[in-house]
Amino acid sequence: MRNKLIFLAGVGVGYVLGARAGRERYEQLVRVARKVRENPTVQETAGILQAQAGGLVSTAKDSVTDRLSHTSLGSKVSNFLGEHSHHEPRTHAGSNGLPTTPRTEP
Repeated sequence: MRNKLIFLAGVGVGYVLGARAGRERYEQLVRVARKVRENPTVQETAGILQAQAGGLVSTAKDSVTDRLSHTSLGSKVSNFLGEHSHHEPRTHAGSNGLPTTPRTEP
């Protein structure tokens, strides 16, 4: 409850300060933000960071998939993501998440 009150107080203070600054200040901030966003150096840096982040996500995903591939959790994650693991799982998880024993047909 205390955090909610602090948040609402912050919103109120932000509103009052924003209202005092007025529309002109808001427009000035928007113009500055637009200039920064359109700056070629900023765009290049953002592209580099986006590519690096994508590579890190891919590497982390591959690492986790490889480490969990032989577990029932790894099988569930692979099924959820719609991917086929590089390794075949050793067991199949039952509805309760525990490994089930393979059935043999007589």
